[in-house]
Amino acid sequence: MEQNRWPNLQDLLDILGLDEKPMAVYYTDNRPESDITPAQSDLPTREKEIQGQIDWEAIFKGFSCVIGHLWKARRKRATAWFSAEHYGCPGAAFFLGFNKPQNEFVIHYVATGIPGHMNGECYLNSPNTFRNILEYMNPDPAPKKYLAITPIDLMAPEEEPSLILFFCRPESMAGLHQLATFVTGDAETVKSPWGSACSSIIAWPFFYLNRGIEAAVLGGWDPTARQFYKTDELSLALTPALFEKMLLSWQASFLKQPAWKISQKKIEKSKEIWKEKTVKNKGIPVHSETGRTNLARKTIPALWRLTR
Repeated sequence: MEQNRWPNLQDLLDILGLDEKPMAVYYTDNRPESDITPAQSDLPTREKEIQGQIDWEAIFKGFSCVIGHLWKARRKRATAWFSAEHYGCPGAAFFLGFNKPQNEFVIHYVATGIPGHMNGECYLNSPNTFRNILEYMNPDPAPKKYLAITPIDLMAPEEEPSLILFFCRPESMAGLHQLATFVTGDAETVKSPWGSACSSIIAWPFFYLNRGIEAAVLGGWDPTARQFYKTDELSLALTPALFEKMLLSWQASFLKQPAWKISQKKIEKSKEIWKEKTVKNKGIPVHSETGRTNLARKTIPALWRLTR
């Protein structure tokens, strides 16, 4: 399937020095057979939050990160999937299109918390700043029941990708970054808005796609999710149309010019440096309780009253 749909993919990966194929993102009504998915959990809607009907302790007991599941899928070359019942992280449920509006618990926690009751992550200077960003982003509801992310060559023939995801270190990312402008002629094709790691691979790419903006979204900046990236690794989310342009045009670009050979040498040097760790870390990191989970458990009783 890969050769029929994207015949030049392997050649592009080779010149970029990438050993890992990109991932395909798509919504589907067919439940994937993979077991890489968050535990089933009740969806913490804003309506339930106002009524005090959310069991936050139960939700955070089953907390897991979207990027953590994606990391497992990458290492196992398998599919990670999500739904309104299998979302893992309350914040991610919004960014994946399964829960809207965002609940106040997440809004306060990501920002500055609630004085005297809960410390925040302080990624934003106030809860209202976060509310404004969420209102601006305004993700569309998920068009189908499941969101699946799978290696591009393993996607079922009947499915169509909505996004293509690359994960790589800066030397290879430089090639993708520059190639995006080469094929579009737009110096601002690559965007890098603030957001959680899952928003940079799902919500923000769809934000541009749904507005008819041809964009590649550079992400991986979220410190909370960095544990699920390789050291120095970033992500780039592309529309299928932009991805296909790259496949068709890269041979006419700088990637075939002498300057790129310098980058290729650095790519190989990077592989040599990280080879030992790659060999030692064959297993998949097991998600452990993060500060987010622990803090949530300590502050749930007071917080749900304050956010009603």
